[in-house]
Amino acid sequence: MTYLPLPEPGQTPLRVLTIAGSDSGGGAGIQADLRTFAMLGVHGLVAVAAVTVQNSVGVSGFHEIPVQVVADQIVAVASDIGLQAAKTGMLASSEIIETVAETARGQGIGTAVPLVVDPVCASMHGDPLLHMSALDALRTKLFPIATLVTPNLDEVRLLVGVDVVDEASQREAAKALHALGPKWVLVKGGHLRSAPHSPDLLFDGAEFHRFDAPRVDTGHDHGAGDTLAAATAAALAHGHSVPEAVEFAKRWITECLRAAYPLGRGHGPVNPMFRLRG
Repeated sequence: MTYLPLPEPGQTPLRVLTIAGSDSGGGAGIQADLRTFAMLGVHGLVAVAAVTVQNSVGVSGFHEIPVQVVADQIVAVASDIGLQAAKTGMLASSEIIETVAETARGQGIGTAVPLVVDPVCASMHGDPLLHMSALDALRTKLFPIATLVTPNLDEVRLLVGVDVVDEASQREAAKALHALGPKWVLVKGGHLRSAPHSPDLLFDGAEFHRFDAPRVDTGHDHGAGDTLAAATAAALAHGHSVPEAVEFAKRWITECLRAAYPLGRGHGPVNPMFRLRG
């Protein structure tokens, strides 16, 4: 596949901010974002919103970072280092979501700087990573400033009450999500097991774009959603349009799945380091 370019030696790289949770197992969250950023030629900036206690078999707990600390991290890096794109992941609570939305808006994130919102609600094992009371804050505070939102089908069901079972219901979900205010919506179809391929549907309120990829037969897919959103944000930082960035990220995550490796007793992570093989 064609990669995003790496910076020349001594050149200041493009910068992308991830506002998300830390994964102690290293497979998802901020750790997955930073691996993909590095492999795609951008410097990763970090605002830690939560610390999880997890490994390959599940999440046993999480600790929310105080909201002022979350806000201060965003302002510190945005005001000094600057950034070309941002993404969010696990934000845990309505208070953190509201703080992130307000702080991001004050730094031009979501306007001058594209913002990818991955509305993380639960781990791949079904363990909660977001207080259910925070769903409304996602809908009303963060979605309206998002350049792109990237929910999986479980998150779609929680956010807009649409059970995606085919292309028609996927389109219905995209329209319902777009009505919440983001510029673009990507309804990911990786969990649509009835489809022979993995169909993702992108919508801007007027036009649909469909991205298909062959399913990769692996049980090691931890961090796939984070990696897709991070790759999209990196491509946006490189100046690609939203459809171009999503198309690239779809190819990227497919290769990361093909290169995934076992880890621990459960699900291993997707592997963006495949690029090191050339």
